[in-house]
Formats: sequence, structure tokens, C-alpha cells
Amino acid sequence: MTEHVRVVIIGSGPAGLTSAIYAARADLQPVVLEGEPSSTSDQPGGQLMLTTEIENFPGFVDGILGPELMANFRGQAERFGARIHAAKAARVDLTGQHPMIWASDASEEEPTYTADAVIVATGARSLMLGVPDELRLVGHGVSTCATCDGFFFRGHRIAVVGGGDSALEEALFLTKFAESVTIIHRRDRLRASKIMQDRALANPKISFLWNRQVAELHEEGGSLVGVTTHDLESGSDERHAFTGLFVAIGHAPNTDIFKGQLEMDDLGYIITQPGSTATSVSSVFAAGDVQDHIYRQAITAAGSGCQAALDVEHYLAAHEA
Repeated sequence: MTEHVRVVIIGSGPAGLTSAIYAARADLQPVVLEGEPSSTSDQPGGQLMLTTEIENFPGFVDGILGPELMANFRGQAERFGARIHAAKAARVDLTGQHPMIWASDASEEEPTYTADAVIVATGARSLMLGVPDELRLVGHGVSTCATCDGFFFRGHRIAVVGGGDSALEEALFLTKFAESVTIIHRRDRLRASKIMQDRALANPKISFLWNRQVAELHEEGGSLVGVTTHDLESGSDERHAFTGLFVAIGHAPNTDIFKGQLEMDDLGYIITQPGSTATSVSSVFAAGDVQDHIYRQAITAAGSGCQAALDVEHYLAAHEA
């Protein structure tokens, strides 16, 4: 049987759960579709569940573990009355007066929920290399965010995989902490803008491994101690004593189920109106990394989650008047 609710929040990372806290405190009785533990792109808690120590989230002087932070977010949302549904949104129909959402653990015949408003906070996922043990070593030598984790690699020999602007930005940032930074790139030339190339090539801490791809990760005691690269021209393999590996080959927003229903940019990120979290559908709002491919930080996602809840509150008040 379909249940009608005031607000459905799709996603349970910092954006989704912050919006749940604010919506619940406004007595909007939100339902949060938090995702599935078995899913890499829709897991409960978002990308912070793969992060160990977080030292740049305000309020935690000594840092906090990513899963612990997200458990705090979740508990706070529940304290104010948010209802957590342990499933992901399998399908949506945003074309009618009331958006319809099918949960992944329910029948496909009829929607699980209809809602007066929806907040999309499904986030984005880092594109990974696909080598064995890569995901298991995230937070233990492997990272996808230099600004998040660079501080922990002071004095390390670091490798950055990628050849675009993002990869070079990560590499340049990491030179503040690392003994050395090596950029591993599949081609013999970079894809980045000329100004970024010039900066990287001029930095004495940065070197390059051309026509290489990561073939194997080596660990001791659960932490990364080396990386084997494969030479795409000669076919030979070489092991390097890298103790940090930053994957910077791009991100992909988790927006597949919204395609054709919400306006998106060429990369698949949901477009929101300037100064607002409103989308191209009046009853649907978007927050966090699903609409932000620039900052991608927990604190900015949480901030936009707050904005989305306030926008929803104002939207509902206007339509109930």
C-alpha cells in the first residue's frame, strides 16, 4: 500500500541527514531512504562510511571517525522524529502533482511513497581503478580526496592517479605535506589545462610515470606500503614504495534514476536554481554532492542539506496557504 508523507529524503550522507534533522525539527515528519549496505553508490551514510579519521569537520577538536560521525547524524535525525527506511530509491516518478517513490525493498506495482516534496541527496561516487583490495584500503593509504586526507600523509611518498585538472590540483596540494608526489597517467601527455600542467611540471616535488596504470596494491599490517604499475608500452611491471595513493580519475553523481525528469548538466549533476536548492521540478530539491562537483566536502554537503530543508519548509508553507 502506498503511503503519503510530507517529505521524502533520498540519501543519508551529510546532506540527506542534515536535511532530515531540519525537516524533523520543523515537524515535517520526513522519511529518509538511507540506501542499502550492499550498494557502493547508495550505501547508508554515504562516502564518509569509507573514511577513517576526519579532522576538518567543525566541532571535533580531536577528530572523529567517518562512520561515527554519520551515526551521530543519524541518531540526531531520529531523535527529532525522522523515520529511517533501510532501502534505496529504486524508481521515481516526478511528473505528477505528488512525486512517487518506489523503495528497493517493495513491490514494483505501486509506489512505496507519494510525497508533497522530495529532497534528493544521493551524492556522488569517486571513480575507482578496479584493482584488488582498493576499496578495502580506502582510509589506510588509499584516498580520493587530498583536501580531506592530505594532512595524514606528511613525509610520505605519494602517488596520484589521473591526468586532468583535478589530479594536478590534488598533486599540487599534496606537495605541502609529502616528501614526493608522483603522477601516474595512462597516456604520454596530460589532459589538464596548460596553466595546471605548467604548475605541476615546474614543481620540484612532482614527478611523472607516463603510459602506466596501477596493477597491484601491496600492504603490510592493513596499510598500503607499495604500488605496482604496468607499463602500457613495454608490458613490464615495476613496484614503487608509495605509502599513499590518491585516485583522481573523476566522480560520477548518483542520478541515474532521475534522468529525463530533472534538469542536469553534461556530467549528470542536478542543476539547482541560483541561491536555492530548487530543481527544475517545483516539489523537488537537491542537496550535497549530487548537485555540487566543485567543493565535495562533508561540511558543504551538510550546509546545503540545511538549505534544502528550509527551502522545502517554505515551499510547503506557500502551497498550504
